[in-house]
Amino acid sequence: MIFDLRQNIPSRRRSAAVAVAALLAGLLVTVPATPAGAATVSVGAGGYTTDLPAGAVGPTNTAGAAVTPKVTSAVTAKVPTNDWWSSLAFQRYAGNPYSENMYAHPLAFHAVAGGLEVSYPTNPAISASQYDYGHARDLTLGVTGLNAPSTQVDGWSDWTVTPYWSDGTRTLRATIGHGLPFVYATPSGGNGQVGFVATPTIWADRGNVLGATVNGHDYALFAPTGTDWAISGTTATVALGGKNYYSVAALPARGALDLFAKYAYSFVTGTKVSWSYDEAAARLTTTYTATTTAKEGTQTGTLLALYRHQWLTTTDALTTYTYASPRGTMKLREGGAFSTRQTFHGVLPALPDLGAYDRTRLGDFVRQEANAADPWKGAGDTYWTGKALGRLAQLVPIAEQLGDTTSRDKLLGLLKTELQSWFTAGGEQFRYDATWGILTGYPASYGSDSEVNDHHFHYGYYLMAAATVARYDTAWAADGQWGGMAKLLARDANNWDRTDTRFPFLRNFDPYAGNGWASGHQGFAAGNNEESSSEGMNFAAGALLLGAATGDTALRDLGIYLYTTQAATIGQYWYDVDNAVFPSGFTHDTAGMVWGDGAAYATWWTGNPEEIHGINYMPITGGSLYQGLYPAKIRAGLAEMEANNGGPAVEWRDLIWQYRALADPAAAKANWDAGWNAYDPESGDSKAHEYHWIYNLARLGTVDASVTASTPTAAVFTLNGTRTYVAHNYGTSARTVTFSDGRTLAVPARSTATSAGGTTNPPDPTPTPTPTPTPTPTPPVGSPTLYLQAGGGLSGTAGTAGADTVTSAGGGTHDGTPFNPIVYTASGLTMAYTGGATAFDLFLDAGASVGNGVQARVSYDLTGDGTYDRVETYRYFATDPVTGWEHSTQAAGLASSSGTLGNLAGGRVRLEVWSAIGSAPTSLGTGNRSLLTLPYT
Repeated sequence: MIFDLRQNIPSRRRSAAVAVAALLAGLLVTVPATPAGAATVSVGAGGYTTDLPAGAVGPTNTAGAAVTPKVTSAVTAKVPTNDWWSSLAFQRYAGNPYSENMYAHPLAFHAVAGGLEVSYPTNPAISASQYDYGHARDLTLGVTGLNAPSTQVDGWSDWTVTPYWSDGTRTLRATIGHGLPFVYATPSGGNGQVGFVATPTIWADRGNVLGATVNGHDYALFAPTGTDWAISGTTATVALGGKNYYSVAALPARGALDLFAKYAYSFVTGTKVSWSYDEAAARLTTTYTATTTAKEGTQTGTLLALYRHQWLTTTDALTTYTYASPRGTMKLREGGAFSTRQTFHGVLPALPDLGAYDRTRLGDFVRQEANAADPWKGAGDTYWTGKALGRLAQLVPIAEQLGDTTSRDKLLGLLKTELQSWFTAGGEQFRYDATWGILTGYPASYGSDSEVNDHHFHYGYYLMAAATVARYDTAWAADGQWGGMAKLLARDANNWDRTDTRFPFLRNFDPYAGNGWASGHQGFAAGNNEESSSEGMNFAAGALLLGAATGDTALRDLGIYLYTTQAATIGQYWYDVDNAVFPSGFTHDTAGMVWGDGAAYATWWTGNPEEIHGINYMPITGGSLYQGLYPAKIRAGLAEMEANNGGPAVEWRDLIWQYRALADPAAAKANWDAGWNAYDPESGDSKAHEYHWIYNLARLGTVDASVTASTPTAAVFTLNGTRTYVAHNYGTSARTVTFSDGRTLAVPARSTATSAGGTTNPPDPTPTPTPTPTPTPTPPVGSPTLYLQAGGGLSGTAGTAGADTVTSAGGGTHDGTPFNPIVYTASGLTMAYTGGATAFDLFLDAGASVGNGVQARVSYDLTGDGTYDRVETYRYFATDPVTGWEHSTQAAGLASSSGTLGNLAGGRVRLEVWSAIGSAPTSLGTGNRSLLTLPYT
């Protein structure tokens, strides 16, 4: 039996039933508002309170008593919550003033009255639903006679902490950290002492250096030069000779003793992470640096054990020594720093408008949400309000793509009103607690107040909503208006500015482990935990997009750092993409939760397989494209989910379909087509967004990880060997985005552009040099002759001959009204209008089917602002029942038209083709077959 305290004290739960969620949210709304006279701090047009709302709580222990940080007088900064060691500072349990188990990797620790328990867990306990490299004491490091009443925090750095013990006579400081095989001890008032759990095997004795084995693990003890360790039974002691230091290290092998002796007195006194983003190369470089102080001699630097996600992406030299850990093999580096280099694959504010959906149906779905009697579905706390904000935010660009500016503006108004309500002190509001350095939303939920849980999960939705508003209204999102409060939420969860002393650095993100932590107090035997990795990524994407939309490069690059790093760790530690992390006895293909000591196929609230899998998918947005980097794991994970579920998903089928679309969009489309009218969406999503997502990916294909872009808000997709390039430009002037395969895309200001075409073959890496041409005036952008490309593009270059399928009219009549149209688009066009008319030649073949008629509509957006200035609908072309290509042309004549043509200036042209009548599909030739000829030069 594997007993784990995590089963008893969840950091959060979610009800699977929307009705229950709404009920809970309604109850939470009853938290009283801020009392009259509360202190309010202005932030732009909004602000927050510093007073605790009546009836509300801040950080408390399990008895409900308020707690303050357990720190020494040396600490002046805001103490980190939500870290791997936070139980040292946040006393969650009244009966334990020391700590819970802390997993630094490769070592684990537990503070007790006599000092610091140390272990090197190498053998996991495995059950049907989890694996644990649990802490089991190998030794206790301390001072002779030490019996401290509590442990406090004396200091910390980015991935180390220094706990402190004092009993009035003796003191101990011990610096520990991620990747550190050493523990650095600074004692006073007694001899150095190491108490082993059993009589150790001594295999090396050099006086002040001792090699000892206990529990099958090799350790080295290093005392000051000139001293001598004394062994008595299970205890080693050393008289320090007036010195105040010694160190203990877990060795990867006994042969490493001399290497470790070299660095034993080079104490790590600080650690720091830094990152930089090369936009042109789409490369994130992260540097990890340890600062050291020589206790004797002149040696600098140290030994650092790198996690798998780090050593896979570094070119810095590593030793041959390794450690076991819950995250797979760690590799040892000699030196005080190393850097990783990772590719950033981009996010999008929304998918482009390329789907062959029924635009009338999609518009109806959008309006159902925009005009709902309660668009918030009863939400009242920060989490459920956040999910509602996220749901509505995803609909804004869809409404714009449909030309439904009424719904777009109504949705934007809903977002603004709700955000402003939360961003203003009084009622729904945020409160700053200066004692802990936290900004908490009230009404709170899932322990976001009492346990400081989940701030990144909650606030990511607010960032995404604010980023959506900023896309359309930059003035609203200015720091001096409402953007300042949105960015303050970002600082609370993951403060990137080391000069901002209101919050700890990167509260919810562990820079060395590379993932977030949900629990504020870390009060579990298994360490800290992170369940919904995808909501952590939603925060990263929200920070990136809000930064990009407001021109805040530091916030944007924070998002890129969080997003890129977590994409790697999610792949390795949640999905085990290389099959190199999960121990062999753990039979699951994915983990629902990652813990300090391992991982679990579980959630906090249910054992339902579709929710165990789905909790790491939500919310689906343009920030979810990282999931598509692992298409094989998508297929394998969904196969496991369905096997364990006894069939396809039921409760979260819509979430599963959208996730499937990132690996198999055709299958996801089939799922939607078969079941779209027989389910209720997951509460954070809508049918409009799900329909749009699935049908767009059915035309875009899957994420192409081999191509990057010179802007972070871009992505590349591949379908049947053809790439589609997508980029969004938040700037106020047009720009050209360059892709790593040599393609370029002109993107108008404040717009999204797409361009279908190209192949999956990279360009010639050593092209033949050509003479520098004589400068000529800039030519128009675009070709008046555009070929229809599989995947939805209109290209000036004829591609390989192919065919798309125009779905049948279903026996109905859709004359003049697009019904499941295939949509082809060209963007970024700048050409002069000739005064002529549109022409086209569509290759059609209905085979032997009788009674089919195919219709076409051409729309011109002259400036790329999202509004179509000229729309031409042509009469349908009746196909014959003879196999072979027929030609539908503009000679069919206009059925209707609106607007006028003019010059294209960064404009867009869209061709829609659908079945107006008939019960059978029709083939439409693509590549070098069908073409559209524009009246432009």
